[in-house]
Amino acid sequence: MQNVVLIVHLLLALSLIGVVLMQRSEGGGLGMGGGGNAMSGRGAATALGKVTWALAIAFIATSLTLTIFAAENATGTSVLDRLGEEADVEAPAEDEGGPVLPDAEGLLPPPQEDGDAPLVPRAE
Repeated sequence: MQNVVLIVHLLLALSLIGVVLMQRSEGGGLGMGGGGNAMSGRGAATALGKVTWALAIAFIATSLTLTIFAAENATGTSVLDRLGEEADVEAPAEDEGGPVLPDAEGLLPPPQEDGDAPLVPRAE
């Protein structure tokens, strides 16, 4: 059901973009120009205007529906809590001191006695 609503939502978004782009501009764009002043009456609603309103209402309805679906699927834990649990479960066993990657043996110098070795390639 959620996938159907998502597909309808995407189709509504594309349709809404198309209908808005087909409408006649009332001036130079970005609110500049225009034949009337701020106190002029609104023109009659055109068919494209009505379609735009219908698509916008349907788009908002599908947005709210998808939000409800997401809230139902959400658990009471945080994403960070779930990441911490997975890290504990997948923690590797203690290493014997060898390199983590099998092909890293020739890249790192042997550890020094006074601490960790610097991470520089060995000169060959």
